[in-house]
Amino acid sequence: MIRTTTFAGRRVAVFGLGSSGISAALSLRAGGADVLCWDDSVAGREAAMRAGCNVGDFGDAGWDGIAALILAPGVPLTHPEPHAVVKNALAAGVEVIGDVELFCRQRRETAPLTPVVAITGTNGKSTTTALVAHLLRELGHDVQMGGNIGKAVLTLDELSEQRVYVIELSSFQIDLTPSLNPTVGVVLNVTPDHIDRHGTVEHYASVKERLAQRADAPCIGLDDAITRAMADRVAMPDRRITFTNVEARAADADFFAEGTKLYARSWDGDSNPVVEVADIAGVASLRGSHNVQNALAALAALWALRLRFEADGQDLPPVWDKAKLAAALRSFPGLPHRMEEVGRAGTVLFINDSKATNADSTEKALAAFPADIHWILGGKAKDGGITALESYFPRVKKAYLIGAASDEFAGTLDGKVAYERCGTLEAAVKAAAQNAMRAKAGSPVVLLSPACASYDQFRNFEERGDAFRRHVAGLKGVVLRERGA
Repeated sequence: MIRTTTFAGRRVAVFGLGSSGISAALSLRAGGADVLCWDDSVAGREAAMRAGCNVGDFGDAGWDGIAALILAPGVPLTHPEPHAVVKNALAAGVEVIGDVELFCRQRRETAPLTPVVAITGTNGKSTTTALVAHLLRELGHDVQMGGNIGKAVLTLDELSEQRVYVIELSSFQIDLTPSLNPTVGVVLNVTPDHIDRHGTVEHYASVKERLAQRADAPCIGLDDAITRAMADRVAMPDRRITFTNVEARAADADFFAEGTKLYARSWDGDSNPVVEVADIAGVASLRGSHNVQNALAALAALWALRLRFEADGQDLPPVWDKAKLAAALRSFPGLPHRMEEVGRAGTVLFINDSKATNADSTEKALAAFPADIHWILGGKAKDGGITALESYFPRVKKAYLIGAASDEFAGTLDGKVAYERCGTLEAAVKAAAQNAMRAKAGSPVVLLSPACASYDQFRNFEERGDAFRRHVAGLKGVVLRERGA
């Protein structure tokens, strides 16, 4: 655990008692702060009490003497309107920050040269975060990974300038981190999302941009208009590193791809201006054009980290070894629920892409397979539904609809793609597998890529993906692929 000493001897309030809130409370207490915790849910309060936190209603205690409110990222800060606890804190002149801000302040005070790679984006940030951490470990670095992926940031090992922290950040977390200043800041892409929490696309994008503007070395994707404009605005263009998987943008980028081949400019200096770093063809965990972008982003982050190590004179293991990097890319196990190969039955491939909760994510999955897709989709629909995916409909052999979006999606598919209303995921897996296994030729794919949130039938996308895996495992003739294999 990282002990937060920046509020030692002062009283701090923590609201929202999930993993980040409880870890913040314990970190602050270990660092000498007097901490009072609250959550609107009984379950949250009980979890905090079991962890040994001091739980009490802020309304009863009042705000006098409270130095800061540590807010969980899931609690509305500005939209659709600030939570009552935010309004009360601001009215009392109390600053509102998050657990990542505590991490940043502790780093600044105790170990300012600690390398931090922070990664954000609408899509792909978890995979890229995991990939950066994997590459660094394979190159011999002591790596801690957390934030919006896996472990809350304050549960990581104590800050040290001899280890690298790879942190995934959501827009909600960035919004609560005013002193954010990572060594490397990666912005993968920005497309409309979380408008309910940010009000407008412009505000959502501006929050993401803070990561690039405040990083010592910003790494920015050029694949969408918002991030291209962001790259043009970055305050220190000489430190900016760019990457793209769009052929027309390759000439403007430091890292680019041709198919599955990944290239870098000036890898070995100006004498060799363009170098092929690796070819990720056949790497199941990096299947699809979106994962090419993720791999390019990871390489850009390592390049930026190398430059900072050299500038600061830090004595750390090398970040660069082309042969080791290529091998590390091939050994990346991937993450569950993100284009995860679940198993095969003869020529039929089963893919779990439950993390695809919007059309933009599902587009990447559909683009990864040229034909014979048996597509399982549905759930709680996002704005716009699946109309943006119509250019990929010819690749779909049949669609299998589940959940609350069934009627809406049936209307979009009608006359364009054969579809079946299955209702449940279990029924959809059975129907899709049966039809795919009847195919006499080709390479059929049973693809769960819902383009929807999961909350109508599941607690989260992980539960939905695990259910898909269980249903596939129950089919005759399926050989399952072990996770991490």
